[in-house]
Amino acid sequence: MVKDTLIAAREASRRLNVVQPQEIDNLLLRLADNTVARTDEILAANQADLERMDRDNPRYDRLLLNAARIADIADGIRNVAALPSPTGITLAQWTQPNGMRISKVSVPFGVIGVIYEARPNVTLDVTALCLKSGSAVVLKGGSDAQHSNEAITRIIGDTLAQCSFPVAAVTLLPPSHEATAEMLGSTGLIDLIIPRGGKNLINFVRDTSRVPVIETGAGVCSCYFHSSGDTAKGRNIIFNAKTRRVSVCNALDVLLIDRSRLADLPALVEPLASKNVVLRADDEAFAVIDGRYPLLQHATDDDRGREYMDYKMAVATVADIDEALAYIAQYSSRHSESIVAEDPEACRRFSLEVDAACVYTNLPTSFTDGGQFGFGAEIGISTQKLHARGPMGLREITTYKYIIEGDGQTRNP
Repeated sequence: MVKDTLIAAREASRRLNVVQPQEIDNLLLRLADNTVARTDEILAANQADLERMDRDNPRYDRLLLNAARIADIADGIRNVAALPSPTGITLAQWTQPNGMRISKVSVPFGVIGVIYEARPNVTLDVTALCLKSGSAVVLKGGSDAQHSNEAITRIIGDTLAQCSFPVAAVTLLPPSHEATAEMLGSTGLIDLIIPRGGKNLINFVRDTSRVPVIETGAGVCSCYFHSSGDTAKGRNIIFNAKTRRVSVCNALDVLLIDRSRLADLPALVEPLASKNVVLRADDEAFAVIDGRYPLLQHATDDDRGREYMDYKMAVATVADIDEALAYIAQYSSRHSESIVAEDPEACRRFSLEVDAACVYTNLPTSFTDGGQFGFGAEIGISTQKLHARGPMGLREITTYKYIIEGDGQTRNP
């Protein structure tokens, strides 16, 4: 059954390849309108999912939909529709001495598979991006969001039919391990797989898939407060990076602080208490804030390189920027890293030497997002280096081919 579904998606991708960009834009605008019009249907399905999840689970917020969030998702679809098409762009062009004309042109991938956890908004975000880039999409959501995803894909399917597009251009697979296994082994039917979720999901997909994978999502993000850092800036940056949404990949996991600025630590972390953030501090930091911060625990070795996705954060003391850079090099997931510093040389070194997809100076890691980068939306945050890195917008989910034109030239023996 899954194979038949994938074959249909492959055929749909061939039909998408000849659709005019304006037709896709009209489809997306219709999808945005239909999504808003059927808000009650989505919310009823989402409530059925929410009732199966503990409210204290950090993923609850990622699963939760409401009218405002659905309206924002629809606006995101409209933003994608307004963007220039990423396909059919001549990236390079030249003529060889024999008169042969060569063009390098952006084209759709074909069929993109996306495996994701309890985030039903991804169903619509990914659909908009893939269709805009001319690719069919095979969705594999988690069981936590099964009802929400099914309701949303019904709306997508109805919209595709209304606009005379192949319904198989967007397919939701069952939330079963068997469907995942068949998807990951579908060479020749799926061109690219993108996992969106936690470290365990990403590692499983990377280690198991026979289809090419772009790794996304796992974010062990740190903020380094340098000896020259401004306390007011640092306080706001740390609070925003940690508490804006704790269950997303750009949320802050560790605060590194220069030993010479430990006296400022209570002021830097004080706002976190209003959100009940638990600090897991090393011995030096613990001694400074013990009795001055209400939710304090001793850090263990397990807190190094840990993605919490919860109201928890590690605090580690470093001697200087060299030790901070060494810490990040050892424990970072190469997603997003930030420095708070007024010293230009420290900022320069940090930006140059930190090996991560996104490196910030005096900004929170919460800005790692396709919309915040001006991409309209994103299909994920790539933490690898081949093909795409950082927020992946439309251009990152296209590939290219060479078109070669001549007039009867032949190659010499």
